[in-house]
Amino acid sequence: MAAVATAETEPTLLLERIAAFARQDRVQAGSLIVTVFGDAVLPRGARLWLGSLIELLAPLGINERLVRTAVYRLVQEGWLTTRAHGRRTDYLLTEAGLARVDEAARQIYAARAPSWDLHWRLLVVTEALPTRVRERLRRSLFWQGYGELPGGVYVHPSAELEATLEALGADGLSNWVGALLPLRAQRLPLRGVAPNRTLVQQAWNLSALAQHYAEFVARYAPIEAVLRGQQVPPEAAFLGRTLLIHDWRRLLLRDPQLPAELLPREWPGERARQVCRRLYRLLLAPAERHLDAHLRLADGQVPPPAAWLWQRFEPLDDECSLGVPPGL
Repeated sequence: MAAVATAETEPTLLLERIAAFARQDRVQAGSLIVTVFGDAVLPRGARLWLGSLIELLAPLGINERLVRTAVYRLVQEGWLTTRAHGRRTDYLLTEAGLARVDEAARQIYAARAPSWDLHWRLLVVTEALPTRVRERLRRSLFWQGYGELPGGVYVHPSAELEATLEALGADGLSNWVGALLPLRAQRLPLRGVAPNRTLVQQAWNLSALAQHYAEFVARYAPIEAVLRGQQVPPEAAFLGRTLLIHDWRRLLLRDPQLPAELLPREWPGERARQVCRRLYRLLLAPAERHLDAHLRLADGQVPPPAAWLWQRFEPLDDECSLGVPPGL
C-alpha cells in the first residue's frame, strides 16, 4: 500500500526544486507558459482563463504582471489568441501554436528516442545576412536542434523542414526565410569521403549536451527515487511536473536526436528520458487533481482532461501524436 504523504514522507526534494526555481532572479515567463499550455492546458481543450493561469504560476514566483506581459508577447508572436467572456478573457493556442506544440510533443512524450531514416535535413543560407539577423537565425536554429557547418549550412537528422520555417517565422525571422534553401540529403556509401561522425563532430558540441543530460539526471533521479510509493500533494505534483517538462523540453530543443550509432558510448540522453518518463508518471494523477480544482475557463467551467493524456510516455503501436488528438 502506498504511504500517505505526512510530515515524515513529504516530498522534500521536490519541494526544494520548486522553491529553488521560485527564488530565481530572472525567469523566462513566456517559455514557462508555453510549457504549461503544451503540458497541462492542451489536454483540457487548449484554453484557460487568464486568472487561472496567474493562480497556477504564482507558487513558482511568476507574479501577475509577468504573466500578463508574457501572454501579451505570446499573442504578438502568434502562439496565443484571446476569447472574451464578459469581463473575463480566455487565452488559447492558435492554429500555428497548436502545430508547434504538437510537433514538440512527439519528442517530449515519446517512450524512446525516434529511429532515423538516414536522411539529413539541410538549410543553406544563400545570401549575405546582416550580422544581427545571422545571430538570431543561428540561435533560433540552435534551439530547434540544428548543428552548424562551415559556409552557412545548418544540419539536422530528423527535423520537419516546414515546421522549422514556421518556427523561424514565429521567432520574428519571416522576412529572412527567403534567404534559406531547404534540402533533404541521403548520405552515399562512397569510399574516401568524410564519414557521418565527422559531420557530427563539426556541427554539434555533444560533450556540452551530455553534460546537460547528466545534470538533468542528477537533479531529477533522486526526486523520482524518493517519490516511489508516496502520494504526492496535488499542488506539489503539478508544480514539479511543470518544471520537469520545462527542463526536459529545453533539453530536447538542443538535442538533434542523432541515431544511436553516431552517439558516444554510454550516452546519458536515454537514461535522462527514462528518469523523466518515470517521474512524470508518478506526478501525473495528483497533478491532474490540482488542475481539476484550479484550472477554469472564463465562464467558470472546468474542462476535463482528454483520454489520450494518459498515453504520454507510453509505447504506441503507431506514430500518432502524443500532443494534439485528431480533430482538435
